[in-house]
Amino acid sequence: MHDIENNLRAKGYDLIAGVDEAGRGPLAGPVVAAAVVLPVDYKNPKINDSKQLTAIEREQLFIEIKNAALCYATSSISPKKIDDMDILAASKLAMRQAVMKLEDTPDFIITDATAINVMDIPQMAVVKGDAKSISIAAASIIAKVTRDHLMMKAHEKYPEYGFNEHMGYGTELHLSAIKKHGATPIHRMSFAPLKKS
Repeated sequence: MHDIENNLRAKGYDLIAGVDEAGRGPLAGPVVAAAVVLPVDYKNPKINDSKQLTAIEREQLFIEIKNAALCYATSSISPKKIDDMDILAASKLAMRQAVMKLEDTPDFIITDATAINVMDIPQMAVVKGDAKSISIAAASIIAKVTRDHLMMKAHEKYPEYGFNEHMGYGTELHLSAIKKHGATPIHRMSFAPLKKS
């Protein structure tokens, strides 16, 4: 989980930002990205791809990473904007915005699979990067937990949809709620099965 960062530091890069997003697939809610710059000597064997962790583990690491990071930032793109520009473009925009919001400008960016081309900063897109880089994994945890918190707030507003359980993904519970109650303002109307043919 440290090899990519160690190789980059050997080439003279110090402030390395890991960047990842959460929420490309759901039918509702925003896509959220995070950028995280960890200290050179930071080690935490618990940090892994957020999808491999339990909700409790993610919440604990969310606090630990925020406390340990040299700097971090998040950005979210609304469902309406996702509908306007498509999910891939929205994900890239969220990632670029997260990088631009960092307190310190990184001198290298590593992302999970998707190149984002921001501020002429050199970067590397790593396939399955959240399982290979501690910086990307940390960003994946920050993005996922931030998005989950937003969906828990959405549950308070729209309790009949069960957002606290599925976080907007297309589960049977969610699909049946859409069928029964229709779409909310936080649904992505360009996504099947919400999209009108």
